[in-house]
Amino acid sequence: MKNKIKILALSLTFALTAYQINAQQKLAQTGMKFLNVSLDARSSALSEAVTSFHTDATAMFYNPAGMARISNYVSVVVGTTNYIADIKYLYGGVAFAPFDGNYGVVGINFESVDYGDLQATIRYNNDQGYLDAGTFSPTALAVGVGYAKALSDKFSIGGNIKYVRQSLGTAIVGGVQVGAGNTPTGRTVEAKTDVIAYDFGVIYKTGFKSLDFGMNVRNFSREVKYVQDGFQLPLTFKIGISFDAMDLLNDVDKDMHSLLLSFDASHPRDYPEQAAFGVEYTFMKTLSLRVGYQTPTDEKGISAGVGFKHSFAGFDFAVDYAYTSFGVFNNVQQISVRFAY
Repeated sequence: MKNKIKILALSLTFALTAYQINAQQKLAQTGMKFLNVSLDARSSALSEAVTSFHTDATAMFYNPAGMARISNYVSVVVGTTNYIADIKYLYGGVAFAPFDGNYGVVGINFESVDYGDLQATIRYNNDQGYLDAGTFSPTALAVGVGYAKALSDKFSIGGNIKYVRQSLGTAIVGGVQVGAGNTPTGRTVEAKTDVIAYDFGVIYKTGFKSLDFGMNVRNFSREVKYVQDGFQLPLTFKIGISFDAMDLLNDVDKDMHSLLLSFDASHPRDYPEQAAFGVEYTFMKTLSLRVGYQTPTDEKGISAGVGFKHSFAGFDFAVDYAYTSFGVFNNVQQISVRFAY
């Protein structure tokens, strides 16, 4: 028992130490920030403290190693997010585990972003200093293929390769002329760029009850450009730890109650180090209540959510809801649907 306590203490010390390493202000600038938005409702309710979780197809959006132990032949997840400033996200993923997962798990995933219609202007030598150029509609898309495998009963690895594209719409870049109704015309160009990016992750089961470690790197890629200005993707390194607190109580029925505690420490390219905490209570493996908190942030506050899961005739179905406060912005609400067979 003493050795197990030592393992737990060392695990917590490791996680907290990693969070404090290189705790300094970041100066790097990044683009395609939509890749950093949490899409899955369950994960968002836990403030993304899910790096060490063994889950389903949703793992491709957080730590691809997390889908290595999928017990179903196929796992599907779809969801939508009403983000701040009326930005809308749609995402989905499918993971397959043929031959009982003996050769690994493969999956495909996508996410798309609708920024809505924005007002376009162009500088001009008139009293206002600009001309109204109508509207433009930025879009973003990421499509990926993931693979994960459990190398042993304790160690899992995973990776995800994705094609990322973002368009800021069409703009007038030279030779501006004013037509009827003060409508500007001239040479136009579509401000768009694309790149191949990579995610890598590992999860280690310590052997002390349900204590798991996770580590991942997301959005690794070359530098990309919009016409002339270059930038990097929002590269992020994370480590995480999770544990079911009910494992410490001998007189509790684990099939009736579960209290999952999780902690993640992240090292973003363009933001100070962050810590995220999540708590998930599950009753009868059916109803889950969740809460999470991440710090430091600019406007993002506490997160909370609820989930319902049911299994019948070998078919698993789950629906999750998450709510996140965002300060001066509209609060973010998310819904995800998961099913597996």
